[in-house]
Amino acid sequence: MTRIAALFAAVTLVSSPAVAATFAANPVTSPTASKIIGKDISWACGAEDCRGSTEASRPVILCQDLAKRAGRLVSFSADGRSLSGAELEKCNSSAKGGAPAALAKAN
Repeated sequence: MTRIAALFAAVTLVSSPAVAATFAANPVTSPTASKIIGKDISWACGAEDCRGSTEASRPVILCQDLAKRAGRLVSFSADGRSLSGAELEKCNSSAKGGAPAALAKAN
């Protein structure tokens, strides 16, 4: 009986569907398209943000892909967790024009 219960539990775990994560991004400028199809995700964009959901769990890669298509992003979050400054900088390096030029220090 224990073997049957263990087998049932294993089958249940393997066959459980993955939970989709929700993503939100705020582009610097409003995208011209209201729908952007990216890697593993379809983005719905409005005047202020783009939103989408997917089972993929690579926020920085999804961010980079959106930045390539929509331009630089002010913010990007996955399930309510915002990317760190370094992660967002890495993301925006994929946008057209790449990262902004560093400002020279005046001595």
